Amino acid sequence: MSDHNFDPIAEKFVKNIYGSDKGEIRKEVVWRELEYCIQRLNKPVLRVLDAGGGFGFFSQKLAALGHQVVLCDISGELLKVAKKQLEGQDYQHNVTLLHCSIQSLPEYVSGQFDLILNHAVLEWLAEPKATLLNLLDWLKDDGLLSLMFYNKEAQRFFNLVSGNLNFVELGMPRKKVVRLSPTNPLYERDVVDWLTQAKMQTLRKTGVRVIHDYMKSPEVAENDFEQILSMEMTYCHQEPYASLGRYTHLTLARES
Repeated sequence: MSDHNFDPIAEKFVKNIYGSDKGEIRKEVVWRELEYCIQRLNKPVLRVLDAGGGFGFFSQKLAALGHQVVLCDISGELLKVAKKQLEGQDYQHNVTLLHCSIQSLPEYVSGQFDLILNHAVLEWLAEPKATLLNLLDWLKDDGLLSLMFYNKEAQRFFNLVSGNLNFVELGMPRKKVVRLSPTNPLYERDVVDWLTQAKMQTLRKTGVRVIHDYMKSPEVAENDFEQILSMEMTYCHQEPYASLGRYTHLTLARES
């Protein structure tokens, strides 16, 4: 297994990940967590690393607020999208684009960052644990990590309620790569264990899409989207819903 590169389907990636109702929920929920990070860090200008950030949806929002962002990704096609979207914007020079893997960052940057974003990346990596732990070297002592990953328990629950019982009994074996379906979902307990060993503590846990993906009727999701979004925002921090999010978002800091 190697790290996944979205170059062949960059256009589909942009449309499906952020250009849908599912994407809108993801944007709203995660942005609220980033606003929490900004408020907690309480600095006029943050140095931000968006590691594996694709076309940099959140990088661009942070840059628009005046923060200095380094956006890296192995997909040159997604970085082309980022460059095009940044052209002509007042904040375009607040974003540095790097066509590189997370593992090769030492060849391109130096210093540390106030805020590191790593969103929906681990589940596409050959060595998620090692990559995540090495990424922490870039975090300032008083910095924050915004981490989001595909939740394997949510994958199990979705398949159970969908009636895919044999698939669950077989241990949810990895199928041939579905181009936008993560190849390596992660258990929250494993990720938290890695981070605990690295002396990181969780400040906030958030489920991303705790309702939408389980709805029996697609028509409800389409016709009552604003109400669903409101419910997502209400329940994303509450258990048991937070643990059922299709993605898990953790805001982390170094242990004091």
